[in-house]
Amino acid sequence: MKSTSIDDIQIIDIPRIEDPRGNLAVIEKEVIPYEIKRVYYLYDVPSDASRGGHAHIDQLELLVAVSGSFTVVLDDGQQKKEVTLKKPNKGLLIPKGIWRELDDFSSGSVCLVLSSGEFLEADYIRDYQDFLSYKRH
Repeated sequence: MKSTSIDDIQIIDIPRIEDPRGNLAVIEKEVIPYEIKRVYYLYDVPSDASRGGHAHIDQLELLVAVSGSFTVVLDDGQQKKEVTLKKPNKGLLIPKGIWRELDDFSSGSVCLVLSSGEFLEADYIRDYQDFLSYKRH
């Protein structure tokens, strides 16, 4: 496995079409470097709640704040970085092997997730100490 780091995390510009009637954001295959296999979204998350708390072994994910804002705490086992998402035309591309926690959800926020894989429990590392062991090997 190529060890991923905080430096591999990217903010992706999502193309938008501006119109006085309202803007349109478009995510097509040229925008993200993988085929989308699963789409889900988090909503009605209480402001004091935290989501995520895991890493993926093989899946890549693009997170987009389609409404409101939230903070993503990213951890590669050596370094941590916080990214606040608050614009629907910016996506956070998280490579495999990066621990993530989402918090500070604003009222009415919606986090859209575009994943490179279908749900597979074996792809998740849900214990932080297991994650650190995984990164060391």
